[in-house]
Amino acid sequence: MRYVGLLFVTVVFLTGCGFQSIPASKNEVEAALSEVTNQYKRRADLIPNLVATVQGYAKHEKETLEGVTQARSQATQVTLDPSKATPEQIQKYSEAQGQLGSALGRLLVVAEKYPDLKANENFRDLQAQLEGTENRITIARKRYIDTVKEFNNLVTVPPTSWTNSFLYHHDKMPQWDVTADEKEKIQKPPEVKF
Repeated sequence: MRYVGLLFVTVVFLTGCGFQSIPASKNEVEAALSEVTNQYKRRADLIPNLVATVQGYAKHEKETLEGVTQARSQATQVTLDPSKATPEQIQKYSEAQGQLGSALGRLLVVAEKYPDLKANENFRDLQAQLEGTENRITIARKRYIDTVKEFNNLVTVPPTSWTNSFLYHHDKMPQWDVTADEKEKIQKPPEVKF
């Protein structure tokens, strides 16, 4: 009977000190980062259709279209392995995606110049899908940020950090950060034109 009590106390202690929660949380972080990359891939997959649609209307906007195509190519070459992501890799990935987002923004500004293009059903559908994807990216990045925070709390805050120290030895995971371009935009007040 004494061994059953000791076993019960040991099981309660291990479950309360991160024995299961640390690996589960690590899996959540990896899944959240995979979802971020999945949404960026969805955006990259939509871009060729958008470029082709705009190309038919804005033939002389070749430089903008080539810029979007090149940014997409560069962004899809930078990949992340969620189980081995380092702060540097996340930063590089984030920068590549930021450049693609900036190129897309320029493309949509070009599209505003062409009323026929704005009225084109294919363009409107693609634009709506891109807007939805951008929202999904924002949500996926927020989920990643939240799961990293939870994991980092488990590996740094007692009592679960003690289990991490003795059993797992996980370091804190890198947090998502804004790119240099995004930081610059944040620091500048928005321009309001009428």
